[in-house]
Amino acid sequence: MQTSKVSILVAVYNAEKYLGKCLDSLVSQTYGNIEILCIDDGSNDSSADILNRYALTDDRIKVLTLSKNSGLANARNEGLKVASGQYITMLDSDDWFSDDSIEKAVEAIESEPDADASLFRLMQYYEETGKMVEYKNKTDKKCISGEEAFVLSLDWSIHGLYMLRAEIHKKYLFDNATLLYSDENATRLHYLHSRKVVMSEGKYFYRRHVESMTNSCSIRRFDILAANYSLLQLLKKEEREGSLTDADKIFDLYENIRWLNVVGAYWYYFNNKQRFTVEEQKEILSKISSALETIDARRIRLALKFKMGYYPFKNFRLFLLSENIYFHLRKLLGR
Repeated sequence: MQTSKVSILVAVYNAEKYLGKCLDSLVSQTYGNIEILCIDDGSNDSSADILNRYALTDDRIKVLTLSKNSGLANARNEGLKVASGQYITMLDSDDWFSDDSIEKAVEAIESEPDADASLFRLMQYYEETGKMVEYKNKTDKKCISGEEAFVLSLDWSIHGLYMLRAEIHKKYLFDNATLLYSDENATRLHYLHSRKVVMSEGKYFYRRHVESMTNSCSIRRFDILAANYSLLQLLKKEEREGSLTDADKIFDLYENIRWLNVVGAYWYYFNNKQRFTVEEQKEILSKISSALETIDARRIRLALKFKMGYYPFKNFRLFLLSENIYFHLRKLLGR
């Protein structure tokens, strides 16, 4: 019996090249009790025509049209307002599901008492080579607590593609602090507020593009620093509201991850400086400096502090001096 309704949200922006494959994978699902909410985020290609054509042939497809492009977070949040399913999941417009993905996800979540989220098997498709590589979660368990999933998601030891109970999805909306990393903070809060998270056999096929924003040399890559800080503020709010157990442990872990991301951001800048304009270089250094100011050095592990290039200097000039020496040595040693 397919009694539980599932809402599948697809945010669409200029996705004409891949949208057909995405929608084909949805209308062919073996689990029939679904609604497919497609949010056209101001596309100026033929995406709207494709969506309307599919909607005419399958009444489970509903098209929401936004007047202008407002970003992934806002598009998904608009879809959440009208989603009517007991469970909700997301599918990017250039990705696709296996035919039984939703059926497997529902089976997994409903076979485990108190489960609120069900992870798909994430299959990474490298478009340029045609290679398919499965994402390996760093847990062998088939069921974990929500808090355990949250901790694992801080450094993406588990991925963030899942089906979730609607009430959690609608309470913790997508964070619009940054355009590029808008889903990451919401994902972590979804895990944190799930009682249990189960692994399903349903497959999510994730298309990896060489030219995508996260793979290209773009100043927006440094938005991860602002996204990290935004999550820190959300976690502090959770602590104030009494929703965060073992808060010290979580803040210690996350502060170390934030610090590694600051160092990693400068390493990326160091290696790609010449690819940015002078104005972009100034903006990047300002982003890194601002992130550095928010780091709580007391929470950084001693082992990390004593590692060359990883001491959390609060003075930005000292930080730059330390990192430049460290990265020049790495280059000299070929590391």
